[in-house]
Amino acid sequence: MTARIRLAYITTAACSANSFLKGHLGYMRRRGFDVVVISAPGKDLPLLKEREQVSTIAVPMEREISLAKDLISLVRLYRVLRRIRPTIVNAGTPKAGLLGMIAASAAGVPVRIYSLHGLRLETARGLKRFMLGVAERCSSALAHRVICCSESLRRLYVRLGFTREAKTCVLGEGSANGIDIDEFTPTPQSPDGTQALRVRLGIPDGAPVIGFVGRLTRDKGVPELLDAFEQIRPSFADARLLMLGDFEDGDPIPESYAKRISIHPRVVQAGWVSDPASYYPIMDVLAFPSYREGFGNAVLEAAAARIPTVAFRATGSVDAVRDGVTGTLVPLGDVGAFARALKRYLTDDLLKREHGQAGRERVPRHFRPDMIWELLYAEYARLLKTTNGVLFQRLVDSQQRFHAVPLETTETDARHV
Repeated sequence: MTARIRLAYITTAACSANSFLKGHLGYMRRRGFDVVVISAPGKDLPLLKEREQVSTIAVPMEREISLAKDLISLVRLYRVLRRIRPTIVNAGTPKAGLLGMIAASAAGVPVRIYSLHGLRLETARGLKRFMLGVAERCSSALAHRVICCSESLRRLYVRLGFTREAKTCVLGEGSANGIDIDEFTPTPQSPDGTQALRVRLGIPDGAPVIGFVGRLTRDKGVPELLDAFEQIRPSFADARLLMLGDFEDGDPIPESYAKRISIHPRVVQAGWVSDPASYYPIMDVLAFPSYREGFGNAVLEAAAARIPTVAFRATGSVDAVRDGVTGTLVPLGDVGAFARALKRYLTDDLLKREHGQAGRERVPRHFRPDMIWELLYAEYARLLKTTNGVLFQRLVDSQQRFHAVPLETTETDARHV
């Protein structure tokens, strides 16, 4: 029997692996890879192992910069990679990307991929921005390929001089893992469930709902969102701002805004939820005032649920929202324009339906998960073929057990630059 090629994924947190790699890991296992996930320990790791039927290894890693702890994590990663001997390492998120690429290079991993899900330095300043920049240059220099999850992110990365164009690509139209539209398709039971959820959240029938899904941080534009909400309240006294997500210490919003969220009579804070799909039908429009994104997964989720989006014209968001088709883009940081765009969707039902339906149709056309997975598989095969013909043949032999689209029809679909 042909030995399977070992494919290792490295992420900083288990929750990131659970989100970015849902379904993806099982797919790669069925395609013939021996899949291993390496991340910091967390409750998501055993859940991911059971759901995807792959191996997992816990290596403590800190999301924020911590030189002493980062050095310990690096040594542990190197030891793990030397022990399991993967043929391919795919590392994503800034910290895991840096440590993963250094450890994989030192361990002699033949194929090294850095998956770029966003640029934290885009909104950083001073020493932190400098250090993040050094990390990006190091990660991309040690990688054989930098896979960016949106075209605008790829262009920015190259423009800032972190790598050359030839090393980057975007898989299809982008996104981290695509969207399973079935999760957002209403069922006969949906109206009853939606009504029960409104009651549980204390949102009256007929009250307009502006939704927000994401981390409650500065980068996500939470202060600007609250200011925009205040601007529309005189016209919509019953409007609610439904916020799904938790506060984070790494990029905190001002205390005055955090307090406003906790005491505001029209702000409904649901916290982090494992199944946001059930919340989208409550919303009239998704507010997405992020200052930087890799792609903007919540925008695709909202589109799958026929919900239009108002977003800042930020990296990643400009790929997720088709301005004037599936939502509205406004100038970065323009609270007044953001508020006016939200009001349009709350007053114009026809516009809301048209943009919502256009988004629903766009998702399965460009962002099905299996499309993203197949393109990445083809990228793995291409890199193996370039690196070592024997390894490539082993992959071909392994994948014959899975009836997939032939490599010849998918190799050119990734947008190589």
